[in-house]
Amino acid sequence: MNKRIVVIGGGAAGFFGAIRCAELNPEAEVIILEAGKEALNKVRISGGGRCNVTHACFVPKDLSKNYPRGERELIGPFHRFSTGDTIEWFEKRGVPTKIEEDGRMFPTTDKSQTIIDCLQDSARKAGVKVLLQQRVHQLEPPAESRPHWLVHTKTHSYPADAVLVATGSSPAVWKMLAELGHHIVDPVPSLFTFNIKDPRIEGLPGVSVPKAEVKVQSSKLSATGPLLITHWGMSGPAILRLSAWGARELAAMQYNFTIRVNWVNRHVEQVREELESLRREEPKKQPFANPQFGLPARLWRSLLSHAGIHEQARWAELGKKAMNKLTEELAQGSYTVNGKSTFKEEFVTAGGVSLKEVDFKTFQSKLFSGLFFAGEVLDIDAITGGFNFQAAWTGGWIAGSSLIRDPLEP
Repeated sequence: MNKRIVVIGGGAAGFFGAIRCAELNPEAEVIILEAGKEALNKVRISGGGRCNVTHACFVPKDLSKNYPRGERELIGPFHRFSTGDTIEWFEKRGVPTKIEEDGRMFPTTDKSQTIIDCLQDSARKAGVKVLLQQRVHQLEPPAESRPHWLVHTKTHSYPADAVLVATGSSPAVWKMLAELGHHIVDPVPSLFTFNIKDPRIEGLPGVSVPKAEVKVQSSKLSATGPLLITHWGMSGPAILRLSAWGARELAAMQYNFTIRVNWVNRHVEQVREELESLRREEPKKQPFANPQFGLPARLWRSLLSHAGIHEQARWAELGKKAMNKLTEELAQGSYTVNGKSTFKEEFVTAGGVSLKEVDFKTFQSKLFSGLFFAGEVLDIDAITGGFNFQAAWTGGWIAGSSLIRDPLEP
């Protein structure tokens, strides 16, 4: 009798695992059960509709450093299937990719539909069945009287030789897995922006700096990168990285804390020296008319104003107090964060199935033979830039390679 594999979840990891399994085992019946009315919805809306497929980081150990949760566990899997393998997989199926300046990789079409079409076409050619509106509410492991898993939806029960759970961040699925005996690490948001109301950035939405350093006061948390001022506060890679690495710590603070922003990414003393040099060498020039450190003019003028420097002032007229205040504003300005904002299409959760309970050579449960995981159902998450998708491709590919295998095989 041919083996049946059931994949729960029709997202990136689920499709990738199903395709890999079906291509390796043409005689097997591979079924994807998707709860929604359509599959691959997160792929469709990701990257602003362009789908940030992966990131141009090709060394497994370096790649793993972009995962606040899962860094150690993913090193081995990335040696088996990594960024280069993802690029090759899609290119062999007619989807070339491109690298942008920040390392993010997209299909050359700049359309997520290209990725969706590729996955759906590959699944169809491999014989994968995709069943929509099949929300799984119970999993029954094999018993003495029944050698198969049973996957229950509202309308059907599917016997399966093996099950791949790739549902993403799903509280209902986590509850179901907890009832089986798996430990679920409590989920908290990751990748969010900071809500800040402060006169220094009021009226400056859209203004950004290429490299700022942001530190959380009374904490070891810090991040460096582009910073964007928004209508509600601060965003950009520096803020998103900080939110990812500090997901649990910031949740414990109930998202009320203070950050220090170094807008120019220079040491305080270096900033002080450069300002003193301007005062000596360009005494007659007006600071307001001559932005420094590569800062956008609007931000530069706002920081000058809040340092108590008036528009007509010249460098020679600035006293020690004004120079010290400007140095502080540029290199260690203090901002109060009151809350966070997340975008549903980019929402990432820290939490999920405990990594201690997963064999990362196969992505199989250590508690149950024949139960596999891939994607964000696990307690794995990454910073922004295509890394979460890469973890989905890697986990799906390895799980898909392992779903039908003799337990005695090495």
